[in-house]
Amino acid sequence: MGIVVVEICDGSLINELNIERILESEFPEVAVIENDCLSFCGMCAKRPYAIVNGKRIFAKTAEECLALIKNQIESELAIYA
Repeated sequence: MGIVVVEICDGSLINELNIERILESEFPEVAVIENDCLSFCGMCAKRPYAIVNGKRIFAKTAEECLALIKNQIESELAIYA
């Protein structure tokens, strides 16, 4: 469906997890888009991050980042509830 768009860089440390499978199975309203580069030079090599509907989400570990991404998705979906 794609009400919420999660963008990830293919070089991001978030890719330690299968973010697309995890998020799209838990949230049918989410579309995960993997890009070659999101133009945040160097960030992808330093810490896991993603962009959720234009908002940068980052953390120290992939698991922490995933939890923050899920929180942001829930906040975005609350608008439509």
